[in-house]
Amino acid sequence: MKQSSTDDAPQGASAYERAGVSIDAGHRAVDLMKGAVARTHGPAVLGGIGGFGGLFRAAFGDMVEPVLVASTDGVGTKTKVAVHLGRYRGLGADIVNHCVNDILVQGARPLFFLDYVAMGRLKPEAVAEVVTGAAEACEALGVALLGGETAEMPGVYVEGELDIVGTIVGVVDRPRLVTGERIAVGDKVIALPSTGLHTNGFSLARMALDSLDWQAPRADLDGQTLADLLPVPHRSYLPAHAALEAAGVEVRGMAHITGGGLVDNPPRVFPAGIGMQVDTGSWTVPPLFELIIQKAGVERQEAFRALNMGVGFLFIVPEAQQAQALDALRSAGEQPWVIGEMVAGQAVTFTGVGAGA
Repeated sequence: MKQSSTDDAPQGASAYERAGVSIDAGHRAVDLMKGAVARTHGPAVLGGIGGFGGLFRAAFGDMVEPVLVASTDGVGTKTKVAVHLGRYRGLGADIVNHCVNDILVQGARPLFFLDYVAMGRLKPEAVAEVVTGAAEACEALGVALLGGETAEMPGVYVEGELDIVGTIVGVVDRPRLVTGERIAVGDKVIALPSTGLHTNGFSLARMALDSLDWQAPRADLDGQTLADLLPVPHRSYLPAHAALEAAGVEVRGMAHITGGGLVDNPPRVFPAGIGMQVDTGSWTVPPLFELIIQKAGVERQEAFRALNMGVGFLFIVPEAQQAQALDALRSAGEQPWVIGEMVAGQAVTFTGVGAGA
């Protein structure tokens, strides 16, 4: 198999460089990112940067029975949007916040994060942008970026493309573990908005939008451009959950709206015999999603499964605490709304304007 990077290796390069792998480029990427990574290290991190393994001193305060919660995920084909636009920094925030939200669903707070960034031919500045973005997201949430891997794999990854994976480890006291088992008929479902597609649905979005001018302001996007909207990073809902905890709200269940949308994600926390009714008239689907639906020609029900449709996260709370929860979230700077309620049955059903095809 011909490796395109071989022809571009400098004269006198090592055999490894002629094979398409530059050790020096890897070192340069580390040099560019290490300051941002170091800023995420608090007293719990031992040994600093550069060890074969990251060291984290586990101390859980007054927890009765600390339970570690871990998750691994990627950002999908959003990487192709970043490459197309030459904007990589947001991908770091994407992967951190996605992973943090996934373990938040069970009530866990994040402890440390590890990243994996791979390219066919390493571009140190691009890799450093990704990892710096991840470090900034970690720093904002009090998470240690404990370690990671930068891989150069010619012949495996397409030239110019990249892949990103993140792993998060968090902790929750077992008595405070959120399992969904306390969810009951009549509980209210409170939604928080997404900041866009987050990290899912980009294969559909690119199919729908590739032929359009991404740099042109569009009236159907309120004057914004696709280049403005598509790269917007995934947001974290950790502060919102903290606000509910501080207000004494009983959060009986949560759902992170990722791949599978509002159709497949919420039922993952439902107890037997309980379903969710979502009122699609309770919010306005953002214009970007409507444009994707129009250009892709997809049925609306399929769109609710492939895209988050402007809904990023759900909190399920007792009906008696609905007002208290909404007040706490608004005081924390959020824009919550009641999107539905828990009902007898199973799965998610949609009512209201825009519920059908």
